Formats: sequence, structure tokens, C-alpha cells
Amino acid sequence: MIEVHQFPCLSDNYGYLVHDAASGETACIDTPDADAYLREAEAKGWRISQIWNTHWHPDHAGGNAAIKAASGCTIVAPAAEAERIAGFDRTVADGDTVRLGDHAATVIDVGGHTMGHIAYHLAADGIAFVGDSLFALGCGRMFEGTAPQFWASLSRLKALPRQTTLYCAHEYTASNARFALHADPDNAALRAYAEEVTERRARGEWTVPTRLDRELEANPFLRADDPALQARWGGGDAVATFAALRAAKDSF
Repeated sequence: MIEVHQFPCLSDNYGYLVHDAASGETACIDTPDADAYLREAEAKGWRISQIWNTHWHPDHAGGNAAIKAASGCTIVAPAAEAERIAGFDRTVADGDTVRLGDHAATVIDVGGHTMGHIAYHLAADGIAFVGDSLFALGCGRMFEGTAPQFWASLSRLKALPRQTTLYCAHEYTASNARFALHADPDNAALRAYAEEVTERRARGEWTVPTRLDRELEANPFLRADDPALQARWGGGDAVATFAALRAAKDSF
């Protein structure tokens, strides 16, 4: 098995180092803070060999150049955003594969937050790194994409095995829970989840990673195809309901 080392950085980001002991390879999942990544890798005794970027935003690719200068690593970038990502060596798109030792990750198109956003799904390990496309009880703000595009992206994530562990990039769950309860107040699974989030944050604990089965039950953005949510938010189909939810969250 690979080891995922998670650590907080910047104001609310999570950094991830993914290590394969058999090969000695280590991948950074995005690079919000180069110093933090280099410090954490050194503390673990790991050599950074790759960077897997999910999208171009500076709190995800801003540390590329410094980490590459320090480690000589290879940078993998989403093909649709490569011109905005410093120092990339390889571009990937939906359906491509990247490897960490013998561990394969399939690239998934999850555009919507940005046009070319991608996720990395390590099926054999039961994990996915989803960047800012999906959060615990939320999803990314739709800065560049369209509602049909973003719903199609989330539908691809919905189709992953239900037990998949989802590593998202920010600790936004408490604020997401407040909106989710507004959006879907009759959802018992959501109410229980939100109570747990409140308790965990009060203890200073992280709420990330999450798991797909929990999100399918409680995350309103993954439930835009649910008739009850469609009736509450209007539109009559998943895309229109997703668009209504996303617009409401933007001004919540």
C-alpha cells in the first residue's frame, strides 16, 4: 500500500505527499506551499519525485518551481491548463494514467471550478485526489466552467466505487455544512454528518478526507438528481438544480 501524508498549509489548504515505499517515489498532490512540502518530505525522509497538479490556481501550483528546483522532480499538469502551470514536464487528460511505482492513477476530467481541472483516482488503493472539484459537503465555486460541464464532472466522481476515500484540498466542511442544511433540511444523514463536523472542529480535528458513500447521502451538490431536491430548488433536471444550488451557495 501507498502512504498518504496529509498536513495543513496556507490558511485552509491541505497538502498531500503520496509515498510508495517499494520504489521510494513520492508525489506531491498540488503545491500550495513549497516550503511546507519540502519540510514535510524531509521530516518523513522521502524524496519528492513527482508533482501531480489538479488545476492552475496559485494555491495549487504556486510551489511547483521551488519544489522542482530543490528536488528535480517531474511535474504532471492538466493538458487544458498547461500554459498556466509553471515547469510542467508532462500533460494529461481524461483517461490517461500516471504512476507512482507500481501504483496507477487514472486521470478524471472534473472541469467546472476551472475549465481543465482534473482528479487522480488510484482505484487499487481506493483513493482519489479531487482538488477543488468536490469538497466534504460541498463543491468548488464555478469560476470558469458551466453548470452542464460541472454536473457531468461530479457525475464522473459519483460513479466511483462508493467506498472511495476522497482527499479534497481545503478545510471548508463547517461552512459547507451550514449551506447544506439550508439546501436539504430534511436529510437525516446530513444532519448527523453536520453534527459530527461541528464536534470534530470544536476539538480542532480535520474533517478531510471524506468518503464517497457519505457524500452521496449528504452532499447536496451530488444530489442534484434527487427528486426531492429538484422539487425544492426547481428546474426539473439535475443540471438546473445543480446550477440553482451553486448560485445559492455563492451568495449564502
